[in-house]
Amino acid sequence: MNNNLADDLDLLAKTKLNLETSQLPWTDLQRFFASGSLISVAASLDLVEVAHQFSIDNKTQVELWLKAGQVHRVTDAQAMNWLDTHALLWTTVVRPWVLVQEG
Repeated sequence: MNNNLADDLDLLAKTKLNLETSQLPWTDLQRFFASGSLISVAASLDLVEVAHQFSIDNKTQVELWLKAGQVHRVTDAQAMNWLDTHALLWTTVVRPWVLVQEG
């Protein structure tokens, strides 16, 4: 595949993810936390870019973020804080994961 086509496909995939990203209240996300499928993305990262890397199964990049603590399963402490503060989180889905970011 030539680079231009690959770049176009990446752009299309990222645009689709961007259109599927929205803010949701924590109360709407709790069931995903309970099932273990909720992933927290650091505010320093681009949520759509992270979602894209998950969607193309870029294990190398995802592993780097995991090791740096920039991407991880939502912790009990985060969940309690978001419940207490009635948090509104940026959210996108990359099955089987739901990625969230404070913002």
